Order: sequence, then structure tokens, then C-alpha cells
Amino acid sequence: MNDRLRVLLVEDSEDDALLLLRALKKGGIEPYYRMVDSESAMETALMNADWDIVITDHSLPGFTSFRVLELTRQFAADLPVIIVSGLIGEDVAVSAMKAGAQDYIMKGNLARLIPAIHREMREVTVRLAKKRAESTLQHMAYHDSLTDLVNRREFERQLVQALHDSRKSVRDCVLLYLDLDQFKIINDTCGHMAGDELLKQLAKVLSQKLRANDTLARLGGDEFGVLLRGCDAMDARKVAESLCEEVREYRFVWDDKPFAVSLSVGMVIMSGQYKTAGELLSHADLACYAAKDRGRNNVQVYESSDKDMRQRQRDMQWMSRLQEALQTNNFFLYHQEMIPLQEASADGFRTEFLVRLRQGNEIIPPGAFIPAAERFGLMPRIDRRVIELAFAYLDRTGLGRETSGTFFINLSGGSLSDGELFNYIRDKVQEYSILPRRVCFEITETSAIANLSDTIGFIERARSDGFKFALDDFGSGMSSFSYLKALPIDYLKVDGGFIRNLLADPIDMGIVDACNRIGHAAGLKTIAEFVETDEVKECLRKLGLDYAQGYGIAKPAPLDH
Repeated sequence: MNDRLRVLLVEDSEDDALLLLRALKKGGIEPYYRMVDSESAMETALMNADWDIVITDHSLPGFTSFRVLELTRQFAADLPVIIVSGLIGEDVAVSAMKAGAQDYIMKGNLARLIPAIHREMREVTVRLAKKRAESTLQHMAYHDSLTDLVNRREFERQLVQALHDSRKSVRDCVLLYLDLDQFKIINDTCGHMAGDELLKQLAKVLSQKLRANDTLARLGGDEFGVLLRGCDAMDARKVAESLCEEVREYRFVWDDKPFAVSLSVGMVIMSGQYKTAGELLSHADLACYAAKDRGRNNVQVYESSDKDMRQRQRDMQWMSRLQEALQTNNFFLYHQEMIPLQEASADGFRTEFLVRLRQGNEIIPPGAFIPAAERFGLMPRIDRRVIELAFAYLDRTGLGRETSGTFFINLSGGSLSDGELFNYIRDKVQEYSILPRRVCFEITETSAIANLSDTIGFIERARSDGFKFALDDFGSGMSSFSYLKALPIDYLKVDGGFIRNLLADPIDMGIVDACNRIGHAAGLKTIAEFVETDEVKECLRKLGLDYAQGYGIAKPAPLDH
């Protein structure tokens, strides 16, 4: 507590005021105070200055402590109020406490005044810290952690609201879907840290070109969305073209190397034909792909009659390619090792199986085909293929029957709702003669929560056979901690988005530390993803995480490596 306690004294007796001030000084408090004796004087004092505490008589002429409490809540809700008064009835004192007073002290016995003030100052500090934490969590629930822009979930909510509003009025709204053209080059040549920095800088550049009532969001990866309110098609196109020009003229510098970037923009005029945010985003995405096909760095408006867009829509149908891959041997596995960070965790080999798709001489990473597979409901079949490939490898090498070692296999959200998956896994265990305890299935936090009942049922049945489970991307959703108790798992994999920048961002550091502590409190082992440097690895070791995985530990490699 600050020695110069700022006291708003509601009192009309100078003698009583002097007694209070003497008691404060005797208790080691040197107050800065103002004495008021009317409602108007108190209002002025509350509006024009900040106070640490209000000390009030119970009953001034026409101005009781109940009105003091009302004014305090109106102008400074967290400001504590202590009533120091002469003898009043117990029922009045109880009513005052119920109305919000923190304490009631008799003027004839001020011994409790100093302890009460110290107590309230401590509680105010706790309350304000809690409010700041709640405000931060609320903000994180609706904003992207990297750019601080609105996130996809909140953007989709705003799109739905805009559709609803447009049906009730003639107010025009336009959706812009923005995709960076050279982002992959920067990511691949300079690393994820450079890519993240580019995204943060471009978020600021784009924000400066929009109006206050427009919404800019990061939709994921290098994709942004813009909702233009009260904007017709002609003006919206001008806005989109100005965004393209602004980004085209921007130069990103990393390690003294300049990089040019540009935007491809898909534009959708919102109308009554659209029912969902998903439809809007799908058409905007198609228009954006058309912009890329037509040379990048341009704006394309979605038109259902456009032949190129219809072709793009057909091209996006991965269905036949994935169906063929499922019927052949085009799916195969890589793996990525994990290492222990603590001596107590060095209890066996750990690695994660990663799926790849082979087409001719090309090896296609999962990020290219999994979104399409999820969109068309093919992930459960792909998951089964991965399980079979993994079990066959463990059987062939004998690793699935060793006394130690854990092999991680990813399961999609669609598989968690597959009622026959558990029986399929049991059949494959018998076919390939492996020990279930050697296998740990990974599920993402998002998919687990989306199918919570099915997920818990599946996990409980599989764990009864000896399988282990890991919750992947932990911390990415705001419901992480509340759902953790419900999921019977063995490992937490802390979301890599927090790992990458934890040395530079104290919030990321705090989140990683909190995830680790909560995981350990729940009796779980913790794994850090996306560990790219020795400095990050050493920091994670000091924080107490159990294992690390990432390019700084081992890059994904074919199984025979």
C-alpha cells in the first residue's frame, strides 16, 4: 500500500475528521485527503480525482452512507468504502454491509480502522489483478494471439450478424478475403519467426487503410478477412485495390534482406442468397484463388457464372485424388522424434508418426490435403490407413513389442465420432501383434471439445486396453483448462504458437508455464511443440516441461531414417 493513502473523507465534523486523521498517522499512514459533506461535493471529488478509499459517516444531513455507496459504485466501482460512525442499530449496519460497505467501525473505537484499511487495500489489488486477467482472457477468446486482430470464430460471428442486418435494411456489406502471395517463400527461407513478424507488420499496415467500423481479422495462416460495412461494390473494390497497392509498396526486411509481398483478394457482395458465414467464406476463397490464377496481386469478385471460378471449384475437389490414394500405397509415414528435457523423463524413446501423400515423384505434406479431406469427410479413412501403416511398421521392426518407447499417432475429429474405430484398432492390434501401451493417440484440443462426449467414450475404452492419449495444441482454445478435468489423458502437447515466441513475449511465457503447471497438477506429462532453437529448449527445461519436439530437436524424416 502506498504510504500516501488517498482518502475521500465524507464527514461534516472537523473534530471527527481530525480524530480519523490522527488515527491514520498513528497507524503509519500519511494520508492525502479531501473532506466533503454533500452529494454534489462527493460527485465532483469522484469525477476529478482518483482515490484509494472512502471513509464515511453514516448519516449526514440529507446524505446517508447508502447514498455514498451508490455514488461510489457509479463513479468508481472498485473503490472500497468503510463506514466510521457513531452508534447505529445493528440492522442498519447489516443493511449497509449488504449495500456494499466493506466494514463498519464505531467512532469511539478506532482500533480496527488501520487493519481494515490494510485489508481492503490488499483485496483491491487482488480484485483489480483478477479483472485484468479476466479482461485479457476475454480478449484472447476473440482475437488472434499473434496479430491481435479479430480471430476466425469472432469474424464468422460478425459475418452472420451482418447477414442478419442486411436482410432488415438496405445497408450494403462486402466481404474481402486476402491471401499473401509470397508468404511461403519467406517462411521456408527465413523460418517461422520471420513469417510471424511479417504477419504482425502487415496486420498494422492493413488496419491503417480501413475505417473504424470495418473489421479486419486473421482467418489463419497467411489469410485475412475484411468486413466492409455500409459500402457498395464500387467503393469496396477501391478499398480492396488500395490494400493491394499498400502491400505491394511495402518492403519486409529480415536479416538485412528485403522481401516484396503482394495480396490476392477475393470479394463477395453480401446478399440475401447467403445463409451462413461458411458460404460467404467459401465463395470469397474461390474468388481469391481466381485472383491468384490470374496473376496474383489483383482483386476478383465472386460470380457464380464465371467459368474460371467454376473450374477452380472443380480443381479444389481433392476427392478423386484422395480416394485413389486410399486405394493404393500413396500414403506413407514420416516420423519426428521427441527428446526428454528432464532426467526423470528419460524413460524411453518417443516419436510421432506423420502422414505424407506421394504423387509421382512429389511428396505432398499433410497441410495440402488434410483440409480438403476434412471438408469432404475423408479423414476417418485416412486415419485408419495411418493406423495400419504405423502398426505394420511397429510389427515389422519389433518396436511395438519392446518394453519401452512410445509412438504417437494423430486422430482427427471425424475419427473421434466414428463408432467403429475402436473395434478396427482392436482388430489391427491382433493382426500385427503389438502392445497397446506402446501407442499414444494424439487428438487436438479443438476436435476433442467439439466431440466431447464421443471423445471421452473412445478414450476410456482405448485406455482400458492400454493405449495412451495426448491432447495436442493445448492452450489454443479458451476452454482448455475447464475441459482438462473431463479428458482422461496422459500427455499435454503445448500449442506451438506459444512456444515459438516465448523468449520475446512474457504473455506466451506465462501461458506455457501455466499449461505446464496445470498439466503436472493433473498428473500429466507435458510436451512442447515447435521447438526451433537451443535457447527455447533451455528455457523450457527450466520451466519444467518434460519433452520437446520441433525442428530444433529433429526434423520429420522417413521411417527408414
